Amino acid sequence: MITFERVSKIYNGKQQQIKALDDVNLHIEKGEIFGVIGFSGAGKSSLIRCVNLLERPSSGKVTVNNQDLLSLSPKDLREAKRSIGMIFQHFNLLNAKTVFANVAMPLLLANVPKDEVKRRVIELLEFVGLKDKADNYPDQLSGGQKQRVGIARALATKPKVLLCDEATSALDPETTKSILQLLKKINEEYNLTILIITHEMGVIREICDKVAVLDEGKVVEAGSVFEVFAQPKTEIAHKFVRSVMHDDIPRSVYELLKVRDQRQKIYRIVFLGASTGRPLLSEIAKQYAVDVNVLFGSITELQGTPFGNLIVKLDGDENEINRAIMHIHQQKVTVKEVLADVS
Repeated sequence: MITFERVSKIYNGKQQQIKALDDVNLHIEKGEIFGVIGFSGAGKSSLIRCVNLLERPSSGKVTVNNQDLLSLSPKDLREAKRSIGMIFQHFNLLNAKTVFANVAMPLLLANVPKDEVKRRVIELLEFVGLKDKADNYPDQLSGGQKQRVGIARALATKPKVLLCDEATSALDPETTKSILQLLKKINEEYNLTILIITHEMGVIREICDKVAVLDEGKVVEAGSVFEVFAQPKTEIAHKFVRSVMHDDIPRSVYELLKVRDQRQKIYRIVFLGASTGRPLLSEIAKQYAVDVNVLFGSITELQGTPFGNLIVKLDGDENEINRAIMHIHQQKVTVKEVLADVS
């Protein structure tokens, strides 16, 4: 549905050139909710704005719905852009126009008949829960309501792709949750492909199917949300995962371990789905001459699927520990030694 092939974007500054995107390759399947995460300055906004050519890539190719946007004529590009909706961090509503008029604007620009405009706008406002706000003005709305208007406007032309540019960054946590639930509903009911850029890993955890980590204009890691949460391959991905999982071993636990033994075998065990309910640690303690000490742990959800993360210390003969680790691997549960020396 959306493909970036060796896309770079360079801005010419007064003193030097700034490379916002550096040889980016990404593919987003039809119907996916795909998240791109990165810190400020990573190139996220440049990336998403290349999808609808609000920014033209300096090099490379962007394909949306099997169309190479850079090769289209102005007329064909205008038509292609109607299939790409976009919502923004700061809503970008017209304060002098009513909610109804804001949502109607893309349809009027496309010369849709007025009776069809009215029907479509009422349908969309009902879908986003704002039918009773049609005659209100943006200044009379809360931040969450403004974003719902922005979403309704983005859906007006029945797009196939929805771009979300930090769509929840200006909202409080409760409102963020409701907007993410609405985006999930849009994805499921309209089968829309959604591309989200964010600096909040909680957004990725809540609704995304896949994620790419962007750093200094480069994609440094990409995969399913489960893969990245379970086994982040880069330090920056680990930082983002840690921000929502809070899976660091507390300092107080370090101190206790140092008192008992200077050298420890400490492992991170990641459980997913049905495996979170299995008494795996009890199994290995019974079957092998190994003592199991749970140091730290948490269970959360990734899109409704239980996701458990435990830090455990295994005491015993090295051969017995290795047999226990092999047993865990055979249950298709991820286990990795994370700390061998706490001194």
